Amino acid sequence: MRKTMAQLKVRVACKAFQIRQALVGRSGEGFVDTAIKILMAVVIGALVLAGLYALFDETVLPTLTRRVQEMFNYAG
Repeated sequence: MRKTMAQLKVRVACKAFQIRQALVGRSGEGFVDTAIKILMAVVIGALVLAGLYALFDETVLPTLTRRVQEMFNYAG
């Protein structure tokens, strides 16, 4: 009975040590950081793309269209 209790005590101590190491360890910390960086890059890229689209849609394309029409307007 004492031998069984001693073995059980060792197993519990080993499991407690493993749990403590898992809680203290920082091996998976980089995954969250990488996910946040990727998410930030996607959001910033979408904002830049939307800004460029708005700029080209309201400023550049109407001017470009008018200039092309003036260039091919042979009547005047």
